[in-house]
Parts: sequence; structure tokens; C-alpha cells
Amino acid sequence: MLSVVIPLFNEEDNIAPLQEELAAALAGREYELVLVDDCSTDRTLERIVRGPNVRVIEFEKNTGQSAAMYVGCNAAKGDIIVLLDGDRQNDPNDIPRMLAKLEEGYDLVCGWRVKRQDNWSKKISSRIANFVRSRFTRDGIHDTGCSLKVMRTKCRESLFLFRGMHRFIPALVKGLGYRITEMPTNHRPRVAGVSKYGFGSRAFKATCDMFAVRWFLSRQLQVRIRRES
Repeated sequence: MLSVVIPLFNEEDNIAPLQEELAAALAGREYELVLVDDCSTDRTLERIVRGPNVRVIEFEKNTGQSAAMYVGCNAAKGDIIVLLDGDRQNDPNDIPRMLAKLEEGYDLVCGWRVKRQDNWSKKISSRIANFVRSRFTRDGIHDTGCSLKVMRTKCRESLFLFRGMHRFIPALVKGLGYRITEMPTNHRPRVAGVSKYGFGSRAFKATCDMFAVRWFLSRQLQVRIRRES
């Protein structure tokens, strides 16, 4: 079973259409939706189409995208976790291709927004952050800011919660010895709602975070138990 984890914050006009797109893209597959609402102040919760495969986690206060992804990943019941944004800029039709790529022997497949549909300031700040981050953490990924990712559930043991964690998922997963790769994915213009992030939060904060992540990776240990008797 797949667990599709989606962080939500004020996406009242996006969530229902996104659920329809996911149902079409994943037709014939068993999956659950894990929707983590980061204390939306609009009608996002009302617009969710409820069902037996839909689980909704509501935060008491706005805590951020990293927290929503972390909690969603740990709540996932499936063998494979799919991560994507709730703003509909990620294309659910890319998920089957990414699942096929995962079956080639990888543990994490990251989306790469080769043709980004964002304004120039967002593109520039993201490009700077990705350039510096990739070379500093040595994750080899061009676009760690792309939320669309497919990973085996075991990879969640690599994650620990801190502000900005979602930007370093590839580095953390690779740090524990898992195989990661990337592939081009479709990126769509935002048609409803507004972006929650600006240049400062994307570039400056990510630059500060990467020093801490680099230190952590240099000190990280992996323990594999051979036998217990």
C-alpha cells in the first residue's frame, strides 16, 4: 500500500481537486491519504473529501512544513511513502513513473522541477539555495526543494524533526546508506492560494541549516543488528 502524505496550510481551493487528480493517477492501486493540516485559517478542513482511505491530522498551532511532513511520514501505514505539496504545483501523474524508478533498486526518488513555473525571485532564491546545499551536503540532488518524493517507508528512520528538515531529506536518507536518485517531473503554475515562502526563508535559513546538517552527517552512526539471542 502507498501512503500519500500531504502537508496543508490554507489550501481550501486546492485540496478537493488534488484528491480527484490523485484518484485518477493512482487508479487500481491501494493507497491512503495522510493529510496533515498545519492549523489552516481558511476552509481547508471543510473542503477535504472524507473517505475510508483518508486520514486527517490536525495541528494545534501552525508549526511548519517540516513538522507536517515528519508527522505524516511517521503516521504512514504503507510500504511506500509519497510526499507532495497541497498547492497542486506537483503533478500526481508523475507518481507512477517515480514508483517504477523506485523499483529499479532505489530507496528514494526525488522530483526535479527542470521547468519551474514560479516567479523570477522564487526561481533565483531556490536555485542559489539548491546549488549551495547540494555541494555542501553532497547529496547529489539538483532540486531538494521539490516536495514530490517517493521513498520506501524504512527511510523515515533517517529523519529527525527540526525547522527546515524537508529541505534536507535526500541528504539525511543518503547519510544512512540508502540509495537515492532523481528524475524530471512536471511543475505546474499555482492556480489558487498564495505561496507561503519568500527569499529570506528559502535562502538565508536554508544556508544556516546546512551547517548543522553537515555536522550531523559527519557524526552520524548506523547500527545494523546481525543477531539477537
